[in-house]
Formats: sequence, structure tokens, C-alpha cells
Amino acid sequence: MIKALEYAISALEQLPAADQEQISRELIAHVQKLQSLRNMLDQGVESLDAGQGQTLDIEELIKRKNAGHVRG
Repeated sequence: MIKALEYAISALEQLPAADQEQISRELIAHVQKLQSLRNMLDQGVESLDAGQGQTLDIEELIKRKNAGHVRG
């Protein structure tokens, strides 16, 4: 375990049980989100490696994404 994580766990142990539980749940949720994002990235890379990628027109993408936003 890296030093920063060891320090964080040591500091966490000094908190009340309810705070420890809440922070632990938040940390687990964050780790799960990171794992999910990494899995999606791996799938994307595998897709590109398999030749399933498509050319992207970045200007068209920006126009589509901005179409729902009206500046006032």
C-alpha cells in the first residue's frame, strides 16, 4: 500500500464510526467508477484495434452538442 493511502487510513481510523462508514462508501463508489471508466476505455481501444473505429467530424460533433444550448 502506498504511503498516502496508509496515512489516509490511519487518519480515517481516528474519526467516529459513522464518518468512517460514510467515507468508506464514498471511496468504494469512486473506485468502482474508476474501474468502470477503465473498462470502457479498454473496450474502446479493443474496438479501435479491431478496426471498428469511425472517422469523427469534430466540427459536426461540436455543432450537435451545442445545438441544445441557447446563448442569451
